[in-house]
Amino acid sequence: MSFITDMLVQQLSGNAASQISQKLGVDKGTATQAIAMAAPLLMSALARNASNPEGVKTLYQALDQDHDGNILDDVSGFLGGNPQAANGAGILGHVLGDKLGAVQNGLAQQTGLDANASGQLLEMLAPLVMGALGKTQKQQGLDVSGLSDLLGNHQQAAQASSPDMMGMLGGLLDMNKDGNVMDDVGRIAGQLFGGR
Repeated sequence: MSFITDMLVQQLSGNAASQISQKLGVDKGTATQAIAMAAPLLMSALARNASNPEGVKTLYQALDQDHDGNILDDVSGFLGGNPQAANGAGILGHVLGDKLGAVQNGLAQQTGLDANASGQLLEMLAPLVMGALGKTQKQQGLDVSGLSDLLGNHQQAAQASSPDMMGMLGGLLDMNKDGNVMDDVGRIAGQLFGGR
């Protein structure tokens, strides 16, 4: 995992994980495991979307306008209220598009959640992941190019630290549907780092 997903997963342990487990109707251990898989999956999907100039520009504008990280100041309040009000479904539509169903089902198979609970978890996490990314962007003063580099670094860190998980997640996010995410990750890294 990258430092952004590490930060988020750490923030979602304890009381937050208990709140999520109650909303999903599962035990805390299952919820914690699912969070640890879903957060990097969403970050990887964001990195995939930011692998072209238009995608990273759109993401930068979304972060700048709507996701400054304030949501992380009161995660319990967000989870205890109406998480749907944060438009997690809309974020997922932009980030995952027509892969949403496959990602939801794949996450369910890997975590033991049912597909409905998996979808609920992704909806709850999407605004938090965007908030974590927006907070990092703001703290580091990143421009569009800096955001692109940050997401490329995330992909490399995630691949290095969790190759098995990235393989599973990559299968869900395989862009060219050839069954091999490594070419996709390599292409993303190449695009983000200008072929370096």
